[in-house]
Amino acid sequence: MRKVKAGRFFVYVFLIIASFLSLFPFYWMFVMATRPSAAYNSMPPTMTPGTQLVENFQKVLDKIPFFGAMLNTLILCLVVTLVVLLISSLAGFAFAKFKFPGKNVLFVAILLTMVIPPQLGLIPQYFLVAEFGLLDTLIGAMVIFFLNPLGIFLMRQYISQSVSDELIEAAKLDGCSNFRIFCSIVLPIILPAFATLGIIVFTATWGEFLWQFTVLRDPDMYTIQVALSSMNTTSNVDFGMLLSGVFWATIPLVIVFLMFNKLFISSITEGSVK
Repeated sequence: MRKVKAGRFFVYVFLIIASFLSLFPFYWMFVMATRPSAAYNSMPPTMTPGTQLVENFQKVLDKIPFFGAMLNTLILCLVVTLVVLLISSLAGFAFAKFKFPGKNVLFVAILLTMVIPPQLGLIPQYFLVAEFGLLDTLIGAMVIFFLNPLGIFLMRQYISQSVSDELIEAAKLDGCSNFRIFCSIVLPIILPAFATLGIIVFTATWGEFLWQFTVLRDPDMYTIQVALSSMNTTSNVDFGMLLSGVFWATIPLVIVFLMFNKLFISSITEGSVK
C-alpha cells in the first residue's frame, strides 16, 4: 500500500508540474496584455497582472478591425470544421464498412498526403485559387482545408471498431439505406470522435496563418491571425498591445474546448479507438 501511495504521489507531482508548464505561457500572455510594452523586457520578469488590459485592447481596436477579423475567422473555422466532419465521417464510414475495388490503395494514398509538407503545395494551390477568382475571399482561404487525411483516418479507425457489422446488417434487413444507416446508427455512436476531430480541426484552422496571409490581402477579409500580424510592421513593437490582441483572440478557443471537453475527454480516454 505504501508503494501504491508513493507511486500516486509522484504521478500527482508530475501532473502538477506538467499542468504548470502548459498553463504558464497563457498566464504570462495575460500578464503582458495588462502591462505597458516596457514590461516585456524587464528584469526580473514581471509576473503579476497590471491595470492596462482595457487600454491595450483599445489600442488594438484603433489599429485593426478586430471584431470584423474575429467574425471572419469564426466563419472560416466553423465552415471548415463542419465540412471536414461531414467528409471525414462519410469517407471513414465507406472505408470501414464497404468493399470496393482499390479501397486499400486509395486509403494508403490518402494517408501518404499527411507526410507531404503543406508548404510544397502553396504555389500551385495559390494559382489554382486565383484561377477560380477566389483570392481575397473566405472561400479561397478555407477550400484547401476541406479534405483532412487525419480526419478520414480517425473516423475510419473509430467506426471500424465501434460500429459492428451485425448492427449494419440488421439495419439493411429492416430496409435502411446506407445514408439512413449513417445518420441513424453511425453518427450517434461516433459523437466522441466527432468532438475530438472537431476541436482539432477548429483549433488548427484558427491558428493557421501562412495560407490566409497568402490569399487574403483585403483588410476587410482579414482573419484575426493576419490582422494581428499587420500590427507587427515596425521595429518599435508595442508588445502590450500585441499580446492583448492575442489574449482576446484566444478566448474563443477556450470557450469551444469548454463546450465540448466532456466528449473530447471521453474519446481520449478510449484511445480514440473504442
